[in-house]
Amino acid sequence: MSKTILTTSAGAPVADDNNSISAGPRGSLTFDNFRLFEKLAHFNRERIPERVVHARGTGAYGIFTLEKDLSEFTTADFLSGPGKMTEVFLRFSTVGGGQDSSDYARDPRGFAVKFYTDQGNFDLVGNNTPVFFLNDPSKFPDFVHSQKKNPQTNLADPASVYQYWANHPQSLHQATILMSDRGIPLSYRHMHGFSSHTLSLWNRDGVRYWIKWHFKTQQGIKTVTSEEAVKMDPAGAQRDLVDAIQRGDFPKWSVELQIMTESEASSYHINPFDLTKVWPHKDFPLVKIGMLELNRNVENYFAETEQVAFAPSNLVPGVGASPDKMLQARLLAYQDAHRYRLSANFNQIPINQPRCPINNYQRDGLMSGACWVAGGVNFYPNDQVNQGAPAPESEFGEPPMPLESEAWIKTHSQDEDDYYSQAGDLFQVMDEEQKNQLADNIASGLIHASESAQQRMLLQYEKADSDYATRVNTRLKDIR
Repeated sequence: MSKTILTTSAGAPVADDNNSISAGPRGSLTFDNFRLFEKLAHFNRERIPERVVHARGTGAYGIFTLEKDLSEFTTADFLSGPGKMTEVFLRFSTVGGGQDSSDYARDPRGFAVKFYTDQGNFDLVGNNTPVFFLNDPSKFPDFVHSQKKNPQTNLADPASVYQYWANHPQSLHQATILMSDRGIPLSYRHMHGFSSHTLSLWNRDGVRYWIKWHFKTQQGIKTVTSEEAVKMDPAGAQRDLVDAIQRGDFPKWSVELQIMTESEASSYHINPFDLTKVWPHKDFPLVKIGMLELNRNVENYFAETEQVAFAPSNLVPGVGASPDKMLQARLLAYQDAHRYRLSANFNQIPINQPRCPINNYQRDGLMSGACWVAGGVNFYPNDQVNQGAPAPESEFGEPPMPLESEAWIKTHSQDEDDYYSQAGDLFQVMDEEQKNQLADNIASGLIHASESAQQRMLLQYEKADSDYATRVNTRLKDIR
């Protein structure tokens, strides 16, 4: 049987579909990732009109109150001066299902926060877990395809889910969390939130720090089992948040950071930009910086919650990205998705409008409602800058980021990385009931996978912890 070669949509053969091109193993993606860009751009346009992922969402307004001055670490205005308050909009969501799906699916939960700062909008686009299923964006469309409904039957397909996971051990850590007792939150109020990605801060001296954001629920963690979930109101999480805010029971999250210096990152034994890994708290303890409270429901679900557009590229002076490959791709993909769903002028929709002045030379396009006049010109540079036309200001520039020594621009395989230790560490801190629930949840889906996929998954569990594999295998035998 002749081999079928994977190609681009223009018919060009693809040499590597698992690894994006980056400047060294831990370096940034480069702009010659045209195969990745095509893959992500096409993926963003697969569904009309709802979001491809995170379609079912619930949002509310609130306030972030800074308690610890961070001017030592950043020039960001909203992080300088204890007591400073910043309006936020937070959208919770499930990930895989459509708008008609249940709030109680076993699925990660989106946790996206839009900070309306005086220097523009800062969007922190995260989940209720500190890690994710993959660390290279080239696999994101493939991953979501494997978790969605079967393209022929339009039914849930656990065999497809485990076939993907069996081929991608980097999913083991997140999959362990998903299949654990924390896989189905009781409500959006009773779960943590994380940036998941590594972001950065930089101060007036041009010193950069790597950051992970944590939002710790003050309502306590509460979850439901798979058996309980099928009996729950499909809109229960949305109803719970709306009702709690309406009765004045405003939910709160403690906002905390992990902070790593550039020198620590360069020598740390774990790649600090790998989205499948956590930073151990013993090495990088949490630092509380403030409190986030939700205190106002939306007035119009479609105009606000449905049309809100979060993008990791919405950064403000003093806050930046990192070489996290997944984050690098999302700097492009999220904005691209919004232009497709909401038009090129999605930032003119009230929910997305910054609370500070907007001055640029963007013009026209679908849904344009702005009448910006920049000194009678629509380009830069121009001769009207001294009369008030917008111009760049170098003081807001990010300090340069060094590349790894002798970094080669090519695809960098991560197949030999350790994707098992942290999943094993998580398993080992579970009590007996949690371990058994984890094994039950895995086996109920894994039983539908092929024998080959089952054996590869059991090998992954064995590498994480032998007891992990034994419990899953025992439950598989019981089901058979």
